[in-house]
Amino acid sequence: MTDKIRVMLSEEQIQERTRELAEQISKDFEGKSIHLICILKGSIFFSCDLAKRLTIPVTIDFMSVSSYGGETVSSGRVRILKDLDESIQGKNVLIIEDIIDSGRTLSYLVDFLGSRAPESLTICTLLDKPDRRVTDVDVQYVGFEIPDEFVVGYGLDYDQKYRNLPYVGVIEG
Repeated sequence: MTDKIRVMLSEEQIQERTRELAEQISKDFEGKSIHLICILKGSIFFSCDLAKRLTIPVTIDFMSVSSYGGETVSSGRVRILKDLDESIQGKNVLIIEDIIDSGRTLSYLVDFLGSRAPESLTICTLLDKPDRRVTDVDVQYVGFEIPDEFVVGYGLDYDQKYRNLPYVGVIEG
């Protein structure tokens, strides 16, 4: 890893915002349990940190979807690489994403999962790039709104590299 990476969001900023989101989600779902769906691979760090801070009963499952391949721009085609292991029927479901860009993947997932009759279906994302949106999605919990830059770290990658960085940054070459 010889690329220079400019820090956009520090580890401390991410952890503080994750605590705030967990408090809000716990308050909004007080007296209920919530079923987290971690969208692999990018949201794994965020999902784990968020889940640890929730004060309500939590179950978790994983999905893997692809719309990027090895590119830095979404292809617009969504493929399910790994589906859920258990039913979400009648559950309060929280989809956890690392980043929302065009909105296509998330829009597809909302329709796909909504057809499985959850009690509720809400979305939490660490990062939101509203300038890139081509499809409207209703996101209830947003960590940070960021400019249209390609980011890595804290689960986000470029060709499977940089996921392990404890912060979110921009590759500067």
